[in-house]
Amino acid sequence: MPVSDVERQVARIQEVHRDFQREVRKVIYGNDEALNLAFLGLLCGGHTLLLGLPGLGKTKLATTVARALALDFCRIQFTPDLMPADITGTDMLEEDVASGRRRRAFLRGPVFTNVLLADEINRTPPKTQAALLQAMQEHEVSVGRVTYPIDEPFMVLATQNPLELEGTYVLPEAQLDRFMFCGRLHYPDARTESNILKGTTATGEPEITPVIQDGREVLALRRLVRALPVADEVVDLAVALVRQTRPETSTLDEVKRFASYGGSPRAGQSLILGAKARALCHGRAHVTREDVYALALPVLRHRLVLNFRARANDLDADGIIQKLLR
Repeated sequence: MPVSDVERQVARIQEVHRDFQREVRKVIYGNDEALNLAFLGLLCGGHTLLLGLPGLGKTKLATTVARALALDFCRIQFTPDLMPADITGTDMLEEDVASGRRRRAFLRGPVFTNVLLADEINRTPPKTQAALLQAMQEHEVSVGRVTYPIDEPFMVLATQNPLELEGTYVLPEAQLDRFMFCGRLHYPDARTESNILKGTTATGEPEITPVIQDGREVLALRRLVRALPVADEVVDLAVALVRQTRPETSTLDEVKRFASYGGSPRAGQSLILGAKARALCHGRAHVTREDVYALALPVLRHRLVLNFRARANDLDADGIIQKLLR
């Protein structure tokens, strides 16, 4: 590809990233990490999980992100009585008015969209949570003997309440591993909280202008991300980081003592793809070690499964990964 074409496409990604942040920040105050992870997930074709206490703006952030992308959007409010068919869809009988005959037809569920907001995903039992497994990995849904593809682009933005709250269920490890990033939302500082109160108690709401034309432009940006070359030393760094989270291959004592499982090869894929997207958003056509380090926490924190000793010693995945990075 000519240098001028590369520069032009890198500039386009920078422009979309800048415009995206500007539009979303009309409504969302703070939470920069979660906002950036949602955009990187879009560029990489990955899914993003947002963790935080109720009232911190998880749902508002996900909804505003979808509005800024000009893509089809559906929201599922996960509840204890939600069934898998409520997500994927189900077969039903339709009657032909002219002939009077009945035929089987598939009624598509809300998963058939571009951006799916899985709101409070851990408030439904694992049986229903697992309805998203095939859709998140293969971008298709099987009902009966028929498999239905989901139109591209497709991404899941999920929100999760802390497990200590009432009425929550642990997400299956297989589903957590399908999330590319996991971002945490924290209480805002005093200045940000003051801006939230001023901005959300006035009349009206700012208008969000979409920053892309349609889904085809998203797919074009994704192709550019995948086409970006990566040096072998950056790949080796990603491999080393992931292997250090596994008790059987780690040299870190905390991992050996407190971790039951570490990151899968998907974690390495997420590190490399995310590093590519981050480099492009910063106007670079090359990936650095800093890009990998910057994404290590959101890529690895939900993939590091800790044992009961870690809970007894009041340790969490973030602390162990930060010590690993140091």
